[in-house]
Amino acid sequence: MIDKYDISEFKNYLDQNSNIVIFTGAGISTESGIPDFRSPGGVWTKFKPINFSEFLSSNEIRIEFWRRKFGIDNEISDAKPNVGHNTIAKLVAEGKVKKIITQNIDNLHQVSGVSSDKVIELHGNNTYAKCLSCNERYEIEDIKREFFQTNNAPECRLCGGIIKTATISFGQAMPEKEMIEAQKATLECDLFIAIGSSLQVYPAAGFPLLAKRNGSNLIILNREPTDLDGYADLTLNYEIGNFFDKVFSIIN
Repeated sequence: MIDKYDISEFKNYLDQNSNIVIFTGAGISTESGIPDFRSPGGVWTKFKPINFSEFLSSNEIRIEFWRRKFGIDNEISDAKPNVGHNTIAKLVAEGKVKKIITQNIDNLHQVSGVSSDKVIELHGNNTYAKCLSCNERYEIEDIKREFFQTNNAPECRLCGGIIKTATISFGQAMPEKEMIEAQKATLECDLFIAIGSSLQVYPAAGFPLLAKRNGSNLIILNREPTDLDGYADLTLNYEIGNFFDKVFSIIN
């Protein structure tokens, strides 16, 4: 049961602030049928994560990487934005939300209608690939077709380099440009809303605290409590879809 007071307070914060940043984690997308990585039944309970150095050093490991990628894609092929994504998209369209900082790699914010320049992807994007040497972009369907034709890991047609999904793996450096953009947006906002994140993965999870220490209001919406709840001006421990069902009806 969602407390009407929490809905009212959330709306008051939306109304009283004009430069809002939303930070999203896996919890917003699990309700679209996309498994997270760390929870029971998550991806890492089925597969040991592949470290970036392993990916670079072994063609066999790269083959396994792509095999896993296409297997997971088959399981989540029907995933679509849910009410959480759609409510955020509406707030962006209204000009209330200036930036979305996301830990997710599923592209669902963009599919919901948010332009890519409004979304800062800290861990990259799983819906396309890039050459690690020359940065040439490759579409996943083209990679998939080649992979199953050759049974081998793809190589760049321009330079022969290694191709990888445009995501950040264990042991891979965080993207400098996106980290700078995220920090700038965080320092400029007057309301920072963290949604669907355990706030345990750093450096990404440091942004809510940075916002709060810089004078921003902080709201945390997550099904389970987080270690940063004590810093929040409003803590909302609800299923994200259920909560945003109520919010969407108010702002619609």
